[in-house]
Amino acid sequence: MYGRHDGCLWAVFGAGQEGVSYFSEDELKCQHCGKYKFDEGVLKILNAIRREFGPMPVNSGYRCVDHPIEAKKQKPGAHTTGKAVDIGVSRADAYKLIEVALAHGCPRIGVNQRGEGRFVHLDWDYDRPYPTVWSY
Repeated sequence: MYGRHDGCLWAVFGAGQEGVSYFSEDELKCQHCGKYKFDEGVLKILNAIRREFGPMPVNSGYRCVDHPIEAKKQKPGAHTTGKAVDIGVSRADAYKLIEVALAHGCPRIGVNQRGEGRFVHLDWDYDRPYPTVWSY
């Protein structure tokens, strides 16, 4: 089944079935090196969030340590663990996504809701401080 939301084409393969993903490897792979190292446990949670929230445009999933964003940091961020994702949402959709993510136990949320490129960062990296919320 295919559908549209905010101009994005998305596909659902066996929606609601255990082990079925609403996200492709292409969406979650490193945009720098092309490797796919996304955590399967986090992917299950994201699929549950997606079933409740609706289509979620992925801005960034896994990032290798050489990814330009990560390379600028003193210590690589949660994206390098494969346990973080940035979802391109704004305003009321951002609020709803945060509500749904919290209901599904998301322990770390970052919010960028200024200017262009608004997104919500969700991550399950328990090696970093949690629970926490921050803004960019």
